[in-house]
Amino acid sequence: MHFTMEAQRRCRESIDPGSIAIDMTAGNGLDTLFLAQCVGMQGTVYALDLQADAIARTALRVSQAGYASVVRCIHADHADIADHVPLEHRGKISCAMFNLGYLPFSDKSVVTQAPTTLRALDTLESLLAPCGLISILSYVGHPTGLQESQAVEGWIAQRASRYRIERMVDESNGASPILWMVRGVAGSG
Repeated sequence: MHFTMEAQRRCRESIDPGSIAIDMTAGNGLDTLFLAQCVGMQGTVYALDLQADAIARTALRVSQAGYASVVRCIHADHADIADHVPLEHRGKISCAMFNLGYLPFSDKSVVTQAPTTLRALDTLESLLAPCGLISILSYVGHPTGLQESQAVEGWIAQRASRYRIERMVDESNGASPILWMVRGVAGSG
């Protein structure tokens, strides 16, 4: 299974043109561009990354594809998402994507960390639309990846009654990424 493609396929089903979406880990901008294409020219995508390189790459990618007016590139920690989403968009986010780990083709010592990822998830709960979707792709193959994946798994387990949860992993591969699709259930708040 190609986890990124699966995450995008499932996210596409949850995003209507004109919606609001968030790429919580912009990286090279691939998910950001995907989200921009889904929301269309009437929608909004927030793309966050702690690394200036990632934000520059993302801005260039979406600009070259003609979506610069749709995407707000934000050089910030994903844990601080609430500081960047205006009041009128809170509770209306249709989809948020996390691609945890490190920026490909970059410094592998700079990785997402469990404490900030959990804070980001906590904050995202108040921003998500009632039936909104969170896609979390976690890589266990780097030094802090397993710890972060376990922390995310714990966060999800504590909220199982409020969400429909799907977990995908290649059981034949001990270092397989883990993809969680976490969908809000209307009226479960």
